[in-house]
Amino acid sequence: MGPGGLYHSCKQLGVSHLQWTAAAPGTGLHTWDRFSKLPYPSDKAFLYDTFPDKFMWAVGTAAYSVEGAWEKDGKGKSIWDTFTRGGTRVSRGDVGSDSYHNIPGDLRALQQLGVSHYRFSLSWPRIFSNGTKESYNEKGVEYYKSLIRGLKKIKVQPIVTLYHWDLPDSLQTLFGGWSNSVMVELFREYADFCFKTFGSDVKFWITIDNPFAVAWHGYGTGVVAPGIKNDSVLPFRVGHNLLKAHAAAWHMYDDRYRSSQGGQVSMALASHWIKPSRTRQENRKACQCSLDFVLGWFARPLFVDGDYPPCMKRNLIHRLPTFTEAESLYVNGTADFFALSHGPALSFQLINESLRFGQTEALGLRMLLYWVGGEYNNPPIFVVESGWYGSGNTKTKDAKHMYYLKRFIMETLKAIRFDRINVIGYTAWSLLDGYEWYREYGIRRGLFFVDFNTADLKRKPKTSATFYSKLIEKNGFPQLPENQPAQGVFPCDFAWGVAANSIQVDTIPSQFADPSVYIWNVSGNGELKKVPGVRVPPMHRKYHCANYGSILQQVSDVHRMQVTHFQFSINWSSITPTGRVSDANETLLKYYHCFVSELRTVNVTPVVTLWQHTGKLSSLPAPMEAGGGWQSEETVQAFADYARLCFQRLGAHVKLWITLNEPNDEDLEYTVGHQLLRAHALAWHVYDTEFRRAQGGKASLVLHMDWVEPAFSFNREDSEPANRVLDFRVGWFADPIFGSGDYPGVMRTWLQQRNNTDLFSYHLPTFSDEDRLLVKGTYDFFAISHFTTSMVYDGVGDTYTFKDKLKVQLISDVTWIMSSRPNSPVVPWGLRKALNWVNSRYKGVPIYVMANGVQEDTASFKDSLRVYYFYNYINEALKAYTLDGVNLKGYFAYAFSDQRDPGFGMYGHVQEEVISKSSLAHYKDIIRNNGFLAPGTPQQHCPHAPVLLTKQPVVGFLSLVSSCMLITVCLVIYYAVKRHKIATRK
Repeated sequence: MGPGGLYHSCKQLGVSHLQWTAAAPGTGLHTWDRFSKLPYPSDKAFLYDTFPDKFMWAVGTAAYSVEGAWEKDGKGKSIWDTFTRGGTRVSRGDVGSDSYHNIPGDLRALQQLGVSHYRFSLSWPRIFSNGTKESYNEKGVEYYKSLIRGLKKIKVQPIVTLYHWDLPDSLQTLFGGWSNSVMVELFREYADFCFKTFGSDVKFWITIDNPFAVAWHGYGTGVVAPGIKNDSVLPFRVGHNLLKAHAAAWHMYDDRYRSSQGGQVSMALASHWIKPSRTRQENRKACQCSLDFVLGWFARPLFVDGDYPPCMKRNLIHRLPTFTEAESLYVNGTADFFALSHGPALSFQLINESLRFGQTEALGLRMLLYWVGGEYNNPPIFVVESGWYGSGNTKTKDAKHMYYLKRFIMETLKAIRFDRINVIGYTAWSLLDGYEWYREYGIRRGLFFVDFNTADLKRKPKTSATFYSKLIEKNGFPQLPENQPAQGVFPCDFAWGVAANSIQVDTIPSQFADPSVYIWNVSGNGELKKVPGVRVPPMHRKYHCANYGSILQQVSDVHRMQVTHFQFSINWSSITPTGRVSDANETLLKYYHCFVSELRTVNVTPVVTLWQHTGKLSSLPAPMEAGGGWQSEETVQAFADYARLCFQRLGAHVKLWITLNEPNDEDLEYTVGHQLLRAHALAWHVYDTEFRRAQGGKASLVLHMDWVEPAFSFNREDSEPANRVLDFRVGWFADPIFGSGDYPGVMRTWLQQRNNTDLFSYHLPTFSDEDRLLVKGTYDFFAISHFTTSMVYDGVGDTYTFKDKLKVQLISDVTWIMSSRPNSPVVPWGLRKALNWVNSRYKGVPIYVMANGVQEDTASFKDSLRVYYFYNYINEALKAYTLDGVNLKGYFAYAFSDQRDPGFGMYGHVQEEVISKSSLAHYKDIIRNNGFLAPGTPQQHCPHAPVLLTKQPVVGFLSLVSSCMLITVCLVIYYAVKRHKIATRK
């Protein structure tokens, strides 16, 4: 029993009016602080769970949006019929979705969805044509009776709204509409008729929908009907009358109908969500004030104390009406549940700048639910409107609407399961495309597409309808085995690595570089003092790798990571500035040689990339770039020579070579890609024929492979756009090397079709027999870099992410955790799918994940997003290995340091100091366990790699000599001091 039922019982017993037992006003103020302290990013992760039993799944419509038949069968004019015929409006809701003539179609749509409840509104002027009971219209009443009978047959319960913005125009003309208090009695009379006529089959009643929009925008800004504006007092008088009209209707139901009909009555209150622009208490109070001005304006009188929020009273002073004590008692407690409306009809569209109080609007249904629970003592909440919208040209593939619907439902589930908010039902908006108020037909909000260009207004279910029906069938998002974390280990020879785009290069030796002479001030403070004007003659020391402090520091940092491999790129244009190996930079080659040899001394295997794609920035030697770049055959041959030079000088220490890193840039011309394939193949053959036997290494290239998932997976055709994108992104380079020796057939067919129909000139080169033999099979492993996942479908939703060449739209699921990098959400399962795609297509090829990481604020050393990212992505890699049989050989976290890869590093920097981030410790734990051990499972037993002793004797000898020298110095000082004391005594 809600507060309404309690009121009724108490009145029968002669007890004075019972107020809703509320939490202390303003309790919702803690919402922002509470959510700011929740664990990030785990709290943002998707929740796999189901809703409580008997949770109410609903869908809704509004009469003026969908009914049509605006002057048929005795219906009177509404204020919207008048409003849409004036001003600059170009369309009207005269026909809408024509639901008046298509009850069977509406019922079929409801059955397809499988909802338990249907929220619709009664058109006041269709029942009382001029707004009073004397203008009763039997045909209008019969329409609603037929609809309710039809709902009863399909076992769908009605949720009936008495007033959804379409006031009889005659009441506006005669009395000024809701600005006149006479409306209270007229509305009570209308409500009485509806309760009596339809109430035996209706258990949920909404008196008035979104009184904020009616008062503020109908009588203040003029955005909606009746379109009155520029009166700063009128909206608050209207709001006052709306509250009293609602209370009158509620009391009417409570007095006359509740005991026999057993229904519940409330008022649908709409709200945005808002977050502080700064983390100060005054900003949170401003957010509270913003919500009070929109939601609290009506909610506080109903649910707290029968009066307006203090913030409104402070700011409005004389403009805000006052309640008498009797009116407060009459209004307070007149809601049997909290009917909450949340969606684009209010958020981001109808909230004026002044109502934001300088704060930032956000989409936070979960936080709004928590705020309502805290502010109004956790009442039962029925979300009576929620959803999003698509553009007016959207047809049945409404991906944006579908994923926002998914997000809002998931936030509702979190509010129930995590926050213990008493949410009893959810209403998706809306059942059908229709007339969208001040947006007219410019947007579509329906789960069912309505073709307004056909005579019978043909309807088709959208993808959002299919999604919603499947969700209702499962009662939420039940946990699936593939979503559970895996336990297990990788093989003993698994390569655990870290990747960097480049290393710090400082070719000036840092040791023995100072020619100054110093003396030791033994009798003073013991410090070394430089002797002015004295310099040592140049020393012709033998070249030692230990001279480079930058190498020793970087190698030490790599070693501390406990990785087995380190992948980095060397710079072609720096090693051979002219492109000719005869002009090689010997100093730089020696530096790189020292770097890889020092890595080997600490048992880290270097993985060297010869050429790193850098987008529009040239990474070729200047003469090669000037001579046509990769289009030139000379560049291709020069790359093979450069590769040979690197194999010669560094190959003794390098066992994994990457010829090209991420050459498969989708903006690259196909002729350039063709030459890159040939360059890779030539370099690979150089290694295979000239160096492999002696050096025993392996070579391949790295392809960028972010996963692409079908935005919809309801039929076989839905996967075609994703397959097309993968063929163009990955198969473009992979098929010639790992597959048939030619480009994917999909590429040739699609580009030929585009050339024919669109007058484009996409030229995909043809492999000669010689080049096919040259390129095919030039690999020892398949290496990918993978960072994120996107969704794809045929259609145009957002021109910014629409790929015109492939005619596909890329989107993100808005329930995914977003990183700071644009369009790079955190989607761990995408890695598993990418690995399976490679494994399936190229049949068991050895695979390395050569780069995998996420960008985060460089100032954050407690990089919790990266901790979450590595744990979950590596866990998905483990599933691919243990469950799917993918031949996964290694995983490289990206990146080594913020210094070379800003925002991606596991090492941060404060001035000259190197700081280990939290993610590094977590990555080391995974490496130490070689995966994810189940509790109580002993460590995996792996034979240890032999320790390289290349420099151990030298280090040992130097340590011994140093120790002896230190002991000798200490003894000399000791005896010198002792002799001095003896001499003093004498």
